[in-house]
Amino acid sequence: MTGIGRDRIAALIPHQGAMCLLDSVVEWDARAIMCRAVSHLSADNPLRHAGALSALAGAEYGLQAACLHGALTAGEAVRRPGFLAALRGVRCHAARLDDPALGALAVRAVLEHREDAGTIYGFSLAAEDGRVLLEGRASIATPGGAS
Repeated sequence: MTGIGRDRIAALIPHQGAMCLLDSVVEWDARAIMCRAVSHLSADNPLRHAGALSALAGAEYGLQAACLHGALTAGEAVRRPGFLAALRGVRCHAARLDDPALGALAVRAVLEHREDAGTIYGFSLAAEDGRVLLEGRASIATPGGAS
């Protein structure tokens, strides 16, 4: 499914204002989501440090895509807040994300495992030319699930 813009994204995830890093959903289904972002080029990006946006900040983009995917696939189910429990296998293939030559970012999150206690997502960021900039896996805990 497609056609989800920034306002709808902000209504579905807890990240608001400049911290809502995703601009649109390119496509999604029960297993994965592909989003588009240009906030990495903004001078007021809240993840910038000393005037630069490290590629490691890309993990937050991937986590927001995973959060959005969880909200979209929850349907009528009661959504519980999730918390990052672990990042694994994170590999940076670029030093920074704030290079205008990167163009819009393609932010992908793929659901690898879901149970009441949490989820595991693989995520990646790619430049407009398709070059992968960052990839990794996240374990997200959802307290209050069945044990």
